[in-house]
Amino acid sequence: MSDKFTTFAKLHVPGSPLILFNVWDAGSAAAVERAGAKAVATGSWSVAAAQGFHDAEGLPFDLAIANAARIVGATKLPVSIDFEGGYATDPMRTAANVAALAATGAIGCNFEDQVIGATPRTLHPLGDQAARIKAIRKAVGASFFINARTDIFLAAPADAHDAAMVDAAIERALAYADAGASGFFVPGLVDLKLLEKVCKGSPLPVNFMAFPGAPTAAQVALTGIARVSHGPGPYRLALKAFEEAARGVLG
Repeated sequence: MSDKFTTFAKLHVPGSPLILFNVWDAGSAAAVERAGAKAVATGSWSVAAAQGFHDAEGLPFDLAIANAARIVGATKLPVSIDFEGGYATDPMRTAANVAALAATGAIGCNFEDQVIGATPRTLHPLGDQAARIKAIRKAVGASFFINARTDIFLAAPADAHDAAMVDAAIERALAYADAGASGFFVPGLVDLKLLEKVCKGSPLPVNFMAFPGAPTAAQVALTGIARVSHGPGPYRLALKAFEEAARGVLG
């Protein structure tokens, strides 16, 4: 297991990013391993949808843990789980939940700073989120990869992203690093110049979210991105292909 932690961390190379084609269950994890993946990561939206639930922690906690354990058991690769907000707000409760996730054999998780279920999208105060990360780090040990996600750029349309938002994101990156985070995830940010500023200002390897119409992996690599994930995209592609095949048979 310790080798998986080390292997996963070393795959985060600025300018030569780790590519994650996100999975949702044991079968999709085995499929990406056969395809040549270097690591496995889930997307919370996909995991929830595959089980008939909504995202934003609509998937029951026990089911989330059980699904993570099945994925870990289906592959020899390091597995990171999208764990949303940790199914709690209190630092100690959140830390206990992430410790339960780590007990499945997962080597890391995504951990986001939005207040789950809040409308409009609201972020936890910086100090509060840092305290949650610090508690998680204490609970899971030094090697577990905490990919600290900020929803700053999801709270506004892409054409409204600016230098002030980048400064706010970097402030969070610095605080999350001090609290013990391993990586920094900025979904929603697609402007290459702003991405480069985040990469230069963050002490943590930066994760980019790919989606149709977004810059390519090669383009974002030039900004210093160290990780590219695909969120719900792979699940949507798979279900579209399945539906089209079904229509061909049933029609």
